[in-house]
Amino acid sequence: MKKLINQVESVLEEQLLGLGEAHPELLVQRDPLFVCRADGPVTGKVALLSGGGSGHEPMHCGFVGAGMLDGACPGEIFTSPTPDKMFACGLAIDGGAGVLLLVKNYTGDVLNFETATRTAA
Repeated sequence: MKKLINQVESVLEEQLLGLGEAHPELLVQRDPLFVCRADGPVTGKVALLSGGGSGHEPMHCGFVGAGMLDGACPGEIFTSPTPDKMFACGLAIDGGAGVLLLVKNYTGDVLNFETATRTAA
């Protein structure tokens, strides 16, 4: 399979912007870069947030939507997202009932999500 990449440095942002164009129910935040529901935050709902390295699409941004994730934080290719990105996404999706972080057992994800949790506390 062929891939079209304009510049390696911008491949993740361009990919997510394309996802947002194809799915108007999603909102792509650019600074920091994350994806959330366009109709969020949902008042009174516990928000669901996950994330991880890019390159495994549709993980994780492909699972944002009604009945699924409220937000997803993509890291760079095969790299964990940063705690500040997770924190900003958590603030954006919190409808007042809290945010549940769904963390896989990858060391970088665990460490960075823990740091984001301490920042939010």
